[in-house]
Amino acid sequence: MGVFASKKFLVGAGMIVALCIGIAIYGEPYRIIGGDFKWNTTTPPTSNSMTRVVKEVVSESGIGNNHGTSNENKAISNVVRVTRVIDGDTIEIEGGERVRYIGIDTPETVDPRKSVQCFGVEASAKNKEMVLGKMVRLEKDRTDRDKYHRLLRYVWVDDVLVNLELVKQGFAYSYSYPPDIQYQDRLVRAQQEAREAKRGLWNSCPAALPTQTAIPATQENNSGGSCVIKGNISPSGEKIYHAPGCASYEKTRIDEGRGEKWFCNESEALDAGWRKALNCQ
Repeated sequence: MGVFASKKFLVGAGMIVALCIGIAIYGEPYRIIGGDFKWNTTTPPTSNSMTRVVKEVVSESGIGNNHGTSNENKAISNVVRVTRVIDGDTIEIEGGERVRYIGIDTPETVDPRKSVQCFGVEASAKNKEMVLGKMVRLEKDRTDRDKYHRLLRYVWVDDVLVNLELVKQGFAYSYSYPPDIQYQDRLVRAQQEAREAKRGLWNSCPAALPTQTAIPATQENNSGGSCVIKGNISPSGEKIYHAPGCASYEKTRIDEGRGEKWFCNESEALDAGWRKALNCQ
C-alpha cells in the first residue's frame, strides 16, 4: 500500500471511529458536509443509522478502492426500474432512456410504417408481464446504442434472461446482429425448440410456418435457376434464408464451402434448420 493510500485509509478510519463515538454520545448525525458532522441531539442513535452514515463516510473517503466508488455501487448502477413497455423487445427505464433487447426481434406493433403483425400484441403483453415496474439488471455486449440512440442490452429479472425467455416461449425470434452475439447460441437453440414445439407465434402465425415460395425462372444459381432461396450462415453461426423479395436478398452471397446452401422452397429451408430473414416482405 502506497504512502498516499495509507494516509487515506488512516484518515477514513479515524473519521469512522470519531463518528461512532459521536453517535454513542450525541445521537444520530443530521448530515455530513465536507467531513464535518452536524449532530441532532434530540434523536436517539440506532444501529441502522450508524450503518448508513458509516457507509456514507466510506463512500466519500474512497476506502477499499482506487476510484472512490465501490464495485458494489458499480453493479447497482446497472440495476434500474422499468417504467414503460414500448413493445415486445423495447422498454423505457427510469430517467427516460429506451432499451432495445439484444439478440431478438418481436412482431411489430408500434411502427407507423407497418400494420400490427401477428402475435405482436401478445409479445408486448408478455414483455409487460415480465418486466413492467420491476427492477431489472442491464447487461451490455459490444455495442452501446443503436442508430435510434436506444441502449442495447440483455435484460435480467433476478436470474432470468428476459431476451432468452421471450424466444423460448415463442414470443420472439432469435435475431443475431454481430458483434453483439454473446448469447446467440442459446437464443438460436431456444428458437429451434420453440418452433419444433409450436409455441406461441410458431403455432399462431402462418408466416412463421413453412410456406411455398414462387420461383422466378430468370434467376440463376448452382441448380440451373430452379432453386433460388439463399441459405446463409451468419458470423455467429445462425442459419438464415433469404427468399426473392427479402431486403438483403441481392447482396447475400452463398459460400457452399462454409456449409451455405441453395433451397428450392421455404419448407426445405425450414426443415434443414434455417429460419427466414426478418427483413423479408
